[in-house]
Amino acid sequence: MTDHGIQQLLAIMAQLRRDCPWDQVQTPASLTRYAIEEAYEVEAAVRSGDAAAVCDELGDLLLQVVFQAQMYQEQGAFEFADVVAGLQAKLIRRHPHVFADGSAEDEQAVVQAWDAIKQTERQGQRRRLDHVKAGSGLMQAQDLQKQAAKVGFDWPDVSGAQAKLHEEIAELEQAIDSQDLAAITDELGDCLFALVNVARKLNIQSEQAILGTVHKFKSRFAYIEDELAKRHITPEHSSLAEMDLLWEQAKTVLKTAGQADV
Repeated sequence: MTDHGIQQLLAIMAQLRRDCPWDQVQTPASLTRYAIEEAYEVEAAVRSGDAAAVCDELGDLLLQVVFQAQMYQEQGAFEFADVVAGLQAKLIRRHPHVFADGSAEDEQAVVQAWDAIKQTERQGQRRRLDHVKAGSGLMQAQDLQKQAAKVGFDWPDVSGAQAKLHEEIAELEQAIDSQDLAAITDELGDCLFALVNVARKLNIQSEQAILGTVHKFKSRFAYIEDELAKRHITPEHSSLAEMDLLWEQAKTVLKTAGQADV
């Protein structure tokens, strides 16, 4: 996109804020849910392998940046150009091996340097876990564990994390037996947190793992609906046994069709 294109985009956004009733009533807080949704839609588009869909979803995500910048500009706080300038400065500052005299032999060295520079930027802010990345609960849990591990608060290997998971599952079962909803909710959270820790010890991103399973479920259920439609049946008028049989068929059919993660 040329500078003219960017300016035209910003002008469109400013006009929407002036003339569109829906855009006029939005606030930075009211829009955050859409930014989260659009980020996940980018992930889904990338997973689909459809480049046109990725392009479209990236545009929707960019809209959220432009929209937020417009609202803060109206408050006199900052504008889109400040967002861009801040990003440019950050990229240059955190890549000294590219833009200065630093060196990085491999990907791991780049990550270590990036983290060290971030820590320097945050001097005076004492609590390490205050800087955990925003995101889904799974993402925050994994980052919390990662940050704690950096100072030695961690299991030595995955077996410790697995033992903790089994312990938490036993406590969840006890809570379920008690029929205490608050206790069940608490223990379920502990189980999820422990499971994320197992994933981290295995170098698996929990968020990517669950999104893969979501995609797998959607693909298999879509197969069930399509097969039932061929028989002029809706899922509501099918039996669990019939749908379960189609579910098992979907595993084989979709894998044969090349959808490796289904």
